[in-house]
Amino acid sequence: MARSALHQQAAAGRTKAPQERTTLALDRLIHERLRLGIVSALAVNAQLTFNELKRLLRTTDGNLSVHARKLEEAGYIDCDKTFDGRMPRTEYRLTAAGRRAFDKYLAHMDAIIKAARS
Repeated sequence: MARSALHQQAAAGRTKAPQERTTLALDRLIHERLRLGIVSALAVNAQLTFNELKRLLRTTDGNLSVHARKLEEAGYIDCDKTFDGRMPRTEYRLTAAGRRAFDKYLAHMDAIIKAARS
C-alpha cells in the first residue's frame, strides 16, 4: 500500500500511520519529559543527589519526588536515603534494568528518526 494511502486510512481512522504504530511502542514510563531527564542524567553520572537533580532539571521538590518514585517502583533507579548530620540526603543511581530500558528507548527513538528520514 502506498504511503499516502496509509496516511489517508489513518486520517479516516481505519489504520495508523507507520510512525504512529512505532511511537505507541515507546516505553511510556521513560518517555515523559521529567522522567527522561532523570534517567538521562543518571546515565552519565554514577549518582546524583535529589538537590542536584532538582537544579539540573529545574523542577520542584514535589514534581521530582513523584517522578523519581515512579522510576524507583519500576526498578529503573535506586534511591538511598541517609543523613548528613541532621540534614537528609537522598541519592539516586540508575539500575541495570534502568540502563537496559534507557538503551532500548534510545535505540527505538533512533529507529523512529531514521524511518522518518526515509
